Amino acid sequence: MKKNRWFWIVGIVGFILDQVTKYWVVQTFPNIGDTIPLWSGVFHFTYVINTGAAFSFFEGGAKWLRWLSLGVSLGLMALAWWGEKMKVTEQLGYGFILSGALGNGLDRFLFGYVVDFLDFRLINFPVFNLADVFINIGILFLLIASFGSQSSGKVS
Repeated sequence: MKKNRWFWIVGIVGFILDQVTKYWVVQTFPNIGDTIPLWSGVFHFTYVINTGAAFSFFEGGAKWLRWLSLGVSLGLMALAWWGEKMKVTEQLGYGFILSGALGNGLDRFLFGYVVDFLDFRLINFPVFNLADVFINIGILFLLIASFGSQSSGKVS
């Protein structure tokens, strides 16, 4: 675990944050659809469940999505454990993706759905959760890592 330390730290901390926030939503909101406006008409916490993937694509697809999440999670952990030492940006990218895949994957295995609650109403964006945010942050770090690795050698 020392080899790719940031991968493990981000993966574990992100997973815990995702699960704690979802637990808070389920304990705080009595009914699905309940909402708390933090900035009325702009940003709310809204309790919804999603049996599909991001933005409710593949609605009702939790059965195969749980296996996809498990496969991604196991693949990333194998890469970090047995693979070469990664650059920090790669560790952060894969760690964030792991935290999101684990968070939503566990929910799909346990409940058959994920809890979403981040509701940006100003732009009419689908409700999402921290796991979704972490996956997108991970992709951003991997994009940064891929651009940073290009050589700047001169052509003769």
